[in-house]
Amino acid sequence: MDSTGPIIIAGALVGFAVGLTGMGGGALMTPIMVMVFGVNPTAAIGSDLAASVFMKPFGALVHQRAGTVRWDIVRRLLPTAVPAAFGGVFLLRTLGDGDDLQQRVKYVVGTALMLAVVGMLTRLWLDRRRAATEADAEDAHVPVRPVATLLIGLVGGVIVGMTSVGSGSLIIVMLMLAHPRLKANHLVGTDLVQAIPMVAAAALGHLLVGDADLGLAATLLIGAVPGVLLGSVVSSRVAGGAVRWALVVLLTGSGLSMLKASSTVIVLGCLGMALLGGIVGVRDRRTAHPRAAAGTADETAAETVGVTHQTDLFATVREALRLR
Repeated sequence: MDSTGPIIIAGALVGFAVGLTGMGGGALMTPIMVMVFGVNPTAAIGSDLAASVFMKPFGALVHQRAGTVRWDIVRRLLPTAVPAAFGGVFLLRTLGDGDDLQQRVKYVVGTALMLAVVGMLTRLWLDRRRAATEADAEDAHVPVRPVATLLIGLVGGVIVGMTSVGSGSLIIVMLMLAHPRLKANHLVGTDLVQAIPMVAAAALGHLLVGDADLGLAATLLIGAVPGVLLGSVVSSRVAGGAVRWALVVLLTGSGLSMLKASSTVIVLGCLGMALLGGIVGVRDRRTAHPRAAAGTADETAAETVGVTHQTDLFATVREALRLR
């Protein structure tokens, strides 16, 4: 059975999610190829990385033109991220070969997916904290932390090279923790730019060991590129909070499935994340209502003050005429 059409559709859906939220590329595509299309885990990782090499520049170019790339942070990430991503490929090969390797890679990917869930939850929490602070709390010129940034590149590069997961869901969270006042759009732009050489190094490593299927990567790109562009357009008009929580639920189920968890554990994990997302959404709406009410009250008070000033003015005019 020809699976080209379904793979293109899967690529489009994943690309749309990436364009909409900036998260979930490798974390979605790799498990989909393994669990839905039956691709070997190592081939799925290599092919996803090869496709990402051509996807990342689209978003990076937009941020470069907008001036939202911190090149000093990029220069601190790459010395460790690029060799770590390349070396992660060969570290993966130390897990064995044949069916044993494929099974162990599933566990590694499953662990990376659960780390991605933790990363996404952390990012959602950090975004909520940012929203609760004053706008001027963010700063585009915060100083780079060299040691922390080099370590982020090292850890993130190894994870990406071994699993293809983390370039958009783990590294950006670590950057947020290391540079908490850095503007959100600068975080995204910086992460996208540094991901290009890092992902390219990982893809090259998988290509050298024979894991990357360029035909599969090209098929993914047919759907992923327009999906990313469409998601980027929609992201400016639709709130991404609900979509991010949907990704958290999906990645939880995928990660637990890769780890061979029981159906009960998978269902309970997904339901727990969905319930948490619902509670957070309700709290956000309740928080928004008093602010909206306060805004309305302020407008009403302003109107009342305006009417009072008008009344006082009319009274003054009448008094002046009476005196005449």
